[in-house]
Amino acid sequence: MKFLCDQMLGTLAKWLRIYGLDTFYANSEIKDSELIDICRKENRILISRDKMLIQRARRENLKTIEIKTTDINEQIKKAISETEIDSNKILSRCILCNFSVDEIKKDDVKGKIPKRVFDNNKRFWICKKCNKIYWKGSHYENMVEKINELKN
Repeated sequence: MKFLCDQMLGTLAKWLRIYGLDTFYANSEIKDSELIDICRKENRILISRDKMLIQRARRENLKTIEIKTTDINEQIKKAISETEIDSNKILSRCILCNFSVDEIKKDDVKGKIPKRVFDNNKRFWICKKCNKIYWKGSHYENMVEKINELKN
């Protein structure tokens, strides 16, 4: 399943990517008609808090998820309630650009990350599109904890 989050849902887009879900995040320069075109062409589910945009997408027979809350935990629950989460895909996408991340040799990140991070971690991943480097630090543990909390 692929999603498109409008500009009001940037944090939700990031979390869907953490879950390993292909999520397009629309910036403020993209018009509603373009969002609908993207959803149609790429077979994406539109996620929005914009009632007018949701109605317009539904009139065009696009699948939508209307978000009515500002609480991020509730937004995540609503968005993932209709999809199967593959635990093997969690943290498989870049949270910045949505591209998939691949494991990289430790020696290949030397000098590109803080020395303390390099010394304290064994495994690293990189986004080949934007070159963001990832590792399983405390932020990883916090994300996994939140994912587990939201399962219940």
